[in-house]
Amino acid sequence: MLPQQRSKLERKSRGFTLVELLVVLAILGLLAGLVGPQVMKFLGSSKTKTAALQIEDLSATLDLYRLEVGRYPSTSEGLEALVSDPGNAPNWNGPYLRKAQVPDDPWGNDYQYRSPGQHGPYDIWSLGADGQEGGEGEDRDITSWERS
Repeated sequence: MLPQQRSKLERKSRGFTLVELLVVLAILGLLAGLVGPQVMKFLGSSKTKTAALQIEDLSATLDLYRLEVGRYPSTSEGLEALVSDPGNAPNWNGPYLRKAQVPDDPWGNDYQYRSPGQHGPYDIWSLGADGQEGGEGEDRDITSWERS
């Protein structure tokens, strides 16, 4: 092989050109702009679904508590009565939750609890991502009395 042919071959096998790299970066930027918002939307809806499932689990645990103790925990006892004996529950046989602690909602806030409830024997709800009553989308309240 001639030296001139060898240097052309070496130049071609060195790597990508600046133009090729810029085209790839532009394509990746477009994909991120299109896919990113969709991923964030699904992430928000998965937290809402997780909160709804946790509320259902807490409701089932409260029903078990009622079967053993004969009543639901009062508002002042709260959901903590599921993990530690409130002192005035003679047949308390807990903790009723596996990890022996009341879970926080997916946004790191406490679940709200009221008994007797305004919508049933008890009410459990999460205030959503914003931690305030009301809201829409990810900020909306997730409750034990409204299933979505």
